[in-house]
Amino acid sequence: MPLRYALPNGLTVVFEEQHAAKVAAFQVWVKVGSADERPDQAGLAHLHEHMLFKGTARRGPGEIARDVEAHGGEINAWTSFDQTVYHIVIASQFARMGLDILGDAVRSSAFDAEELAREREVVCEEIKRSQDTPSRRASRDLFSTAYAVHPYRHPVIGTEESVRSFTREKVLEFYHRYYAPKNLVLSVVGDLKEAELRQWVEEIFGGDWGRPFEGLKPRAAEPTATGRRLLLRQDEVKEAYLHLGFAIPQASHPDVPALDVLAMLAGQGDSSRLALEVKRKRSLVNDIHASAYTPRDAGLFTASLTLPPENLASALEETARVLAGLRTQPVAGEELATVKALIEAEAVYQRETVQGLARKLGYYQSSMDGLEAEARYYEAVARLTPEDVRAVAERYLRFENAVLTGLLPRGTAFDEAQAQDLLDQVQHEAPTLKAERRAPKVVAGPPMRLGRTSAVSAAKVVEERLPSGARLLIREERAVPLFAVRAVFPGGLRYETAADNGITTLLGRTLTRGTPTHDAEEISHLIDAYAGSLSGQGGRNSVGMRGEFLSKHFEPAFRLFADCLLNPAFPEAEVKRERGLLLQDILTREDKPSSLAFELFNKTLFRTHPYRMPSQGETGSVEKLGPEALSAWHAAHMDPSQLTLSVVGDVKADEVVALARECFGTSKGRAAAAPQVPLEAAPESARQEKRVLARAQAHLVLGFQGARITDPWRHSLEVLSTLLSGQGGRLFIELRDKRSMAYSVSSFSVEGVDPGYFAVYMGTSPEKLDAALAGIRTELERVRDEPVPEAELASAKQHLIGTHEIGLQRNGARAAIIALDACYGLGQENFLHYAERVAAVTAEDVRAVARRVIDFNRSTLAIVGP
Repeated sequence: MPLRYALPNGLTVVFEEQHAAKVAAFQVWVKVGSADERPDQAGLAHLHEHMLFKGTARRGPGEIARDVEAHGGEINAWTSFDQTVYHIVIASQFARMGLDILGDAVRSSAFDAEELAREREVVCEEIKRSQDTPSRRASRDLFSTAYAVHPYRHPVIGTEESVRSFTREKVLEFYHRYYAPKNLVLSVVGDLKEAELRQWVEEIFGGDWGRPFEGLKPRAAEPTATGRRLLLRQDEVKEAYLHLGFAIPQASHPDVPALDVLAMLAGQGDSSRLALEVKRKRSLVNDIHASAYTPRDAGLFTASLTLPPENLASALEETARVLAGLRTQPVAGEELATVKALIEAEAVYQRETVQGLARKLGYYQSSMDGLEAEARYYEAVARLTPEDVRAVAERYLRFENAVLTGLLPRGTAFDEAQAQDLLDQVQHEAPTLKAERRAPKVVAGPPMRLGRTSAVSAAKVVEERLPSGARLLIREERAVPLFAVRAVFPGGLRYETAADNGITTLLGRTLTRGTPTHDAEEISHLIDAYAGSLSGQGGRNSVGMRGEFLSKHFEPAFRLFADCLLNPAFPEAEVKRERGLLLQDILTREDKPSSLAFELFNKTLFRTHPYRMPSQGETGSVEKLGPEALSAWHAAHMDPSQLTLSVVGDVKADEVVALARECFGTSKGRAAAAPQVPLEAAPESARQEKRVLARAQAHLVLGFQGARITDPWRHSLEVLSTLLSGQGGRLFIELRDKRSMAYSVSSFSVEGVDPGYFAVYMGTSPEKLDAALAGIRTELERVRDEPVPEAELASAKQHLIGTHEIGLQRNGARAAIIALDACYGLGQENFLHYAERVAAVTAEDVRAVARRVIDFNRSTLAIVGP
């Protein structure tokens, strides 16, 4: 059970011991967000998120991030309307230091004037980045329309004008007012003991901070809606972004559990009402989702759609009909039971990582008046009846007061008058949807447990060769009652040609869309019934499937996984639907300029190798793909004889082996030999391509041919990339911290079965592009030509090792790395030796790999922007 106590100065501490991994998470929840700002402070809460890690009385600019990353930790923050949260995840052996850094930042930030000037510029770059993201523009329209006077109508990040107006005095006024112990919650989860934590907290956070908390300023109350609010505007987008919203109460309201259930029923998951009716059956949208957003003050129930503009009228009408049906007809008992089980299962999934559990504890204590609210919430969900859900839908889904906003492509023939007519029509007609839902009968299984402690490091990988030739890898771990399964076959983009480019992606999307024994709708219902997730996956070098489920459903969930993997039917209607969605994704690439920059980079670096092609495919190739092509590809490249299968979690190895032998023990005998993929010759000269796109930022990728997965020098290249990347890396410090050129700048080492690439990415203002390129070249030359100091090298290596361990907390992450390593011939326990291989990298190794890779005469530069 979690522990909670308060220091004499008013700071609240919540703590739970977790010893499954040697990791600890620390989070400070400051109970102030952008909705607490005065009009002249717009964006000030978010600016604090940036500034708190920029130096204290004890640590200079850049030292905080460097210290955390040098000890293998991760540090970051986020800001919302209602709170600002600072968090560190770090190996438990360095926990005292991590907590000290976090406490120092929150308690004693320096807010250096020069650092403030630079960080204002960085935030302005972040604002420009958000202006290039259609989904963010559409969200801003929703909130500015739904709220007439409440501060939720303003963007959390502020505006360029407001951010540039902030002085150090303004920042300090906000800091001293709100960053007081009585307004803070410290949430801690991990491999620690209560006694040592209490001592550390008293030493770091105790005593008089010299700034008494005077309370939050009152917020403007949003008046009750008295009519619809609509805003449809045309913009530079390739698909339409539509939001249909309704006012709902705040998080503490007793109707919230029912509203959460209503949102899941309406539009969360493939078996939800909106997904089935609007997306699957009628193919009107590319994506649709419902959510119940319940912050500190009144929130929003929203149905969010992305769709081709020609479907706007039909999609809005059908969405409104589905929601109207939930108002008048009680949901079926089995459907409600499944959704309740899914909500209960979320509590189990949150326990996979220390940071996930810390976030939950921090939220309930800071935003819901105490940890006890969690138990009350789940008890309320368990008590809900079909009539309770119908009543809450009737109470809040009022079309006469609906909010409708949309970001539409230029030339769209759909306007607010048409939207008003459609909503009027649905409002006044009787819904025709049936209440009964087709869902398979599922045996409930034993009750869930929240988890028990185990030593993950003691688990061993059990290997079994099946009669088919399939390789089975099992790792028993009991920390949480979950298991993950991952199937991997050689393939992916590397096996594609220009003629079938995109087939891996389409195949991954259609593996779970029907088998001889289950159609797509039944599969979606079963996935929900087993409180899990199941999807096909395709990458650059492999193809396969991933699944995660509650362990009490192990046998039926494993059989469902096997059925979808071995026996996909590729029904014509399902393939047609998924192909249409994929073609729409291809059409909307321009809405994601950073991704477009990487596509252009790959196309420029690789001239002949399949890595040159986009993973989604091109319009011409995808249009030709049908069930026959998918079936043939599946038979040739996804036979059990080619399979590597990993299972990690709360399972028994002998039971896994028995079931795997039954399901995967026989080859179908149609496997094809792996294609011969000619290697890409290294560029003989520098290459450069630019794609002109009218956006607020320019996005650049500068890179070089890189390593294979099997190259022994890949770890040296990873260390090199880490020296440059991260908040403590050279690129971040020199180009973002010191010169304010970008919000996003990073380096990447992307290995493949064949040589991949090493590259630097930056998004920056167009007028800064030349200087940014020069700055990147300078840092690359420096790491190539100058010896790396031992202290900096040690920090980079420790950061790599630490983040590797943090990233492997989830069963799914361990299942993936075990299966992929085995598939690529790296060994079943390769991941256990990662730390020693990184630790062995020397300064000379880094310099040698830099000289090997960084050759500007053979570089590739891709630019997307104005």
